[in-house]
Amino acid sequence: MEQEPMEPHQESGGEEGGTLQPIIDLGSSLLRTERGTIYVLTVVGQIEGHQLLPASVKTTKYEHVLPLLAAVEGSEQIDGLLVLLNNAGGDVEAGLAISELIASMSKPTVSLVLGGSHSIGVPLAVSAKCSFIAPSGAMTIHPVRLNGLVIGVPQTFYYFERIQDRILRFVTSNSNVKREAFTKLMMQTGELAADVGSVIYGEEAVELGLIDRIGGLSDALDCLYRMIAERNGKKGMDPA
Repeated sequence: MEQEPMEPHQESGGEEGGTLQPIIDLGSSLLRTERGTIYVLTVVGQIEGHQLLPASVKTTKYEHVLPLLAAVEGSEQIDGLLVLLNNAGGDVEAGLAISELIASMSKPTVSLVLGGSHSIGVPLAVSAKCSFIAPSGAMTIHPVRLNGLVIGVPQTFYYFERIQDRILRFVTSNSNVKREAFTKLMMQTGELAADVGSVIYGEEAVELGLIDRIGGLSDALDCLYRMIAERNGKKGMDPA
């Protein structure tokens, strides 16, 4: 099965071509086959939030990703979304914002954890309707941390607890992992050299119910195409 990036000249002119052009211009892959058109979103490096990270740090900027996801959801020419993950965590608010947007999409979505999807990358990994992880893929689970000045008052620690609870609720609502099991992994001592938490790998993530399946690119694409076919079949049965 041949898969080709969609080029701008392949679209007919007029309003339809204009709708797709801004998505193409952002530079990520757009795959068109006879089974459907898929947008491929890559989430790499640190998730950058309200503060700029150093130029030497590879980042995924939430202000770029959010409107892009809205455009993918609204485009009649795109059938599904594939999210490729190899990230090192980052800003909690930004990561949750992206995760919530993916989880709320009506179109078929599939995520694939490759090298790793750590920290706030865990909610990103489970936000899709079906999630995959490579056998060697890794996920780091740990409590919320804050860099910089911390005011040592009870309200600060209560705030941390509330943020942590938001992450717990999102992860458990969008995967099959039990809250108790995820909390235990988050609070585990003796595994990370300079932190509290755990690192889990491919098969373990699936056994815990955090990720749906072990697999690679072909598995993720095949799953997404099947979801697209099922959705299109249901549309065909809807009354006009």
